[in-house]
Amino acid sequence: MGFLKDLPIVSEYVLPALDIALLAFLLFKMYELLEETRAIQLLRGAVILALIYALAWFLRLSTLLWILELIAPGIFIGVAIVFQPELRSIFIRIGQRELFSGKTGQKPFRVEAVLNAALVLSASKRGALVVFVRKVGLKNIVDTGTRINAELSSSLILTIFDHDGPLHDGAIVIQGGRISAAGCFLPLSDQPDIRGSFGTRHRAALGIAEETDAVVLAVSEETGALSLAYDGNMFYDLEEPELRRRLHEMLGVGLPEAVESGVV
Repeated sequence: MGFLKDLPIVSEYVLPALDIALLAFLLFKMYELLEETRAIQLLRGAVILALIYALAWFLRLSTLLWILELIAPGIFIGVAIVFQPELRSIFIRIGQRELFSGKTGQKPFRVEAVLNAALVLSASKRGALVVFVRKVGLKNIVDTGTRINAELSSSLILTIFDHDGPLHDGAIVIQGGRISAAGCFLPLSDQPDIRGSFGTRHRAALGIAEETDAVVLAVSEETGALSLAYDGNMFYDLEEPELRRRLHEMLGVGLPEAVESGVV
């Protein structure tokens, strides 16, 4: 293949075009990865600082350049500390080869089965945690629970989260339309500004949403509130239509025809 480089048209047009195309693809994938976490704020801040530095260099603002060069190491260290959860999430996804994978690949989620069970649990104020795996694998989380590998159904979810059940305190993990495991332990969020009213269940939902791209449905045992956690954020006490819309949207599953037409 080396002889191709000697061809004038290849060295002058094809290779530069290939170089630009590969660079654009890598930049797009990195931006897509950042956009799935709160680290997109980091990217925007870096762009603003770069523009300020370029303006200072162009206008020969020596004092501003000196200050920027002086505080640059401190900014780098501060960013690494403040955005540690987001950076950890990015490296986890890269390590699991999610950078070049497509957005689809999972079997369709049976969202309505989960929603029906969640509404029953909410009405009876029985707490629950349901984790939907998306691109980032959760084998380490599945290993903390009891493997089930069962077909997803509302009745099974209700049975798992029964008050007298041995698995009701943990989370169930759903992947590929099946319940992979139940009674799983999730990492707790360490956000300092998290609502004081959030208990362990909501902190766990937010914790896994900070570290991975999973979508987590939480049912409050105290109030029966239905909440979703994803992309490092908690959306608390959602009404049924909004909950259904967000869940279908985040999992890439279209709304049922009856819902879209307003029948239900």
